[in-house]
Amino acid sequence: MTAGSPSARRSTEQAWLITGPLAVLAIICSFVLALAGPPPPGNLFAAVAIFGVMVATSTQVLQVVVRRQALEVIVTEIPLVLAFFYLPPLTVVLISVMAALVGQLRRRLSAPKVWFNLARTAGAASAAGAVLLALPPVEGVGPKTWAVLFAVVNVNSLISLAAISAVITLLHGWQAGWELIRNAPAPQVICAINAVIGLVILMAIDSNLWSVLLIAVLAIAVVLVYRSYAQFLRQHRTLGSMYELTRAVSESRQDGGLVDALLDRVRALMQAEYATLWLPVQGRHPEVLLSARLDDRGLLDVALTPSIVRERVRQSGRTLAAGRAFDDDEDVRGALSKHQVKDLIVVPLRSGQAVIGTLEVVNRLSDVGHFSAADLPVFETVAAHVAVALENSRLVDRLRHDAYHDTLTGLPNRRRITGALDESVKIRAPGEVVALLLFDVDGLRQVNESLGHAAGDKVLAEVAKRLRASAPSSALVGRAGGDEFLVTLRLESTEAALELAAQLRDQIRDEMVFDALTLDVNTAVGVAVHPDHGSDAATLLLRVDLAATAAKSVPGSVQLFNPALESRSLRRLGLAGDLRRALDQDELEVYFQPKVTLRDRRLVGVECLARWEHPTHGTVAPEDFVAVAAHTGQLSRLTEVVLREGLRRSRDWAQADQPLPIAVNLAARSLTDQHFPDRVQELLTEYGVPAQRLTLEITESGVLDGTDRPIPTLRRLRDLGVRLSVDDFGTGDSSLAHLRRLPVHEVKVDRSFVQGMATDPGDLAIVNAVVTLSQQFGLAVVAEGVESELTLELLQDIGCEIGQGFLFSRPLPYERLAAWFGAQVDPETISGGELPRLRVVP
Repeated sequence: MTAGSPSARRSTEQAWLITGPLAVLAIICSFVLALAGPPPPGNLFAAVAIFGVMVATSTQVLQVVVRRQALEVIVTEIPLVLAFFYLPPLTVVLISVMAALVGQLRRRLSAPKVWFNLARTAGAASAAGAVLLALPPVEGVGPKTWAVLFAVVNVNSLISLAAISAVITLLHGWQAGWELIRNAPAPQVICAINAVIGLVILMAIDSNLWSVLLIAVLAIAVVLVYRSYAQFLRQHRTLGSMYELTRAVSESRQDGGLVDALLDRVRALMQAEYATLWLPVQGRHPEVLLSARLDDRGLLDVALTPSIVRERVRQSGRTLAAGRAFDDDEDVRGALSKHQVKDLIVVPLRSGQAVIGTLEVVNRLSDVGHFSAADLPVFETVAAHVAVALENSRLVDRLRHDAYHDTLTGLPNRRRITGALDESVKIRAPGEVVALLLFDVDGLRQVNESLGHAAGDKVLAEVAKRLRASAPSSALVGRAGGDEFLVTLRLESTEAALELAAQLRDQIRDEMVFDALTLDVNTAVGVAVHPDHGSDAATLLLRVDLAATAAKSVPGSVQLFNPALESRSLRRLGLAGDLRRALDQDELEVYFQPKVTLRDRRLVGVECLARWEHPTHGTVAPEDFVAVAAHTGQLSRLTEVVLREGLRRSRDWAQADQPLPIAVNLAARSLTDQHFPDRVQELLTEYGVPAQRLTLEITESGVLDGTDRPIPTLRRLRDLGVRLSVDDFGTGDSSLAHLRRLPVHEVKVDRSFVQGMATDPGDLAIVNAVVTLSQQFGLAVVAEGVESELTLELLQDIGCEIGQGFLFSRPLPYERLAAWFGAQVDPETISGGELPRLRVVP
């Protein structure tokens, strides 16, 4: 028996711990044989003949691979029987060592293994010779001789087995040694059979020397039959392993463990130290580089071979094999020698005509084993099956991924978020909340209408990228659809959820550049938490959507869900039909709020505001029925109702020598209607009101949406002579510099800043900046929400020209406005075309 193959656990240099004692045993036993045994060399012709037979029999090997070591059963027991019968024991030791040396050199083993095998052979043969001297001397070829020679040969094999077990235990641990011992009975039986065959040959030679010729013929026949049988066994084992591999791959597709089931079985099938799968980056699939190695549980994310080998196979699309049995080029041989690769086979994995990766096996187990040309078709068949299995697995994975992810952004979709949210609700720990954040991107519709859907897709992809980069690692970020993004995670409190929502909104809020166009990314954020706002995903999604809708009314805000939002939503749903009926039956009223010059208190116009007194619900807030009108397509009718009433009253006032300009709020959607300026012209003509007495107020977010879409409509309105005003300025993300390219005449400062002037220096500074820069651009400034004398004085000090608010008057119906005129306006200022001046300011 011999042992071979490198160990990955400990260096083979440590085999000296076993080689040394074996060498000492050989020296001691040889010394005993030299003193007590017959003098060598004995029959020189017999010694030479037996040496030749020993060398020849060492080429016929039956391997039993244990981990990285190969236990080799050799028929040297047959010539040993003859040697111990015809030659002195010391001569047997010498020719055994010489035959072993020839075999080791032919197999090109490493030096530690050569010395170990020589020491093992010498120790086993010398100990067997000592046993021969201790037993009764052999005489003739009778049963006593059989028993002595059988015992001597088995002592030789047992000592070899003990030495190999010891070195494997040393290098690989006691489990490997025990595994070898468990597999030892079969080789020992073969050794015993060889000894019996040797005794039969001895009897034949002793009776007739010519029987050697027949024995030689029989030996050749046995060798040929053994080789055929061994090949049959290998084919049978290969087919069985292929079947097991196919079944394991088919079963593993269901649970996602394809690679784990694949590589270890491929390695075992090819009797290799390593089996490596490499799949380069393909689409959304990242690079895969995994190896199964003998003695290691699980897979390694490294490969023993250099990347140049895999790249060459991928580019050429042909199998690459290197080792003793193959003709490989110098570059490959040099690269492999640096990585201590004995031999390898690398096969391309194909999907149609494309190469999707490689499968490779490295280092045939044991130094005496090598990959051969016969292994190529087997491994290529395995690779073809593996390629099909991988493609099918990727197809299933792609379908599963597409079912739960958004195509544009690659984020989880609403279905995936819903499932994850349900799971989070189930496993929520006491004292924490499951937060759901909904980010609604402002102005996406305007981008789609002005620049096309491709630009809108770029905006969404960029928002998704920023949100994913800014969200905590524990958060699940997804796209709910359209311009809405969801973030869900578990947090310690509702306050933490609101804080995170504000932080994420600030972090993703930044300029976005597309070619020569710069857009501002802004979002309205709704927040809902479990358990406060719902116990299941469907309820939480519904309520976070309500919160986000409420957040849109205050641009850039973060809104936490509260029950009032749900009540308002249900109420708005019921108001849709009632609003249509109210518009048909003229049930909506128009109120008027005066606009006054701040220096001399002169009345310069009124703003027309729609009001609705519902017969069942009472007064309906304007933001509610305006939202209903926008969602039900009735916004243009609502705008026309207010515009008609305002123009009618303006005509009446002019006929009564009180020509007051009117202002009407205009929805941003009207700016996308190319027929709207024509309709305004028709109404002005119908009521006989000069265009300069009409001011159309558009919210900042509507007129400054980051695109040039509203400009053509604004210019047509300006050309009619209509005045244009930017309402609620300061609440959006625009700057005054943007106003320079728009044909507007007036800026209205939002009431939230005006009302805070008296107490907040920041609000005072904002209003001051708006007034100063607007005047430099030639724009009039109107301050909304003037409710105190102190605010009025501050506005006068900074040079604001016009104001409106409760300090002057609340919005009033037409009849009450007439009474207000009589009580507040100085009659002396009404004649002569002079603007009416207020008598007092209550």
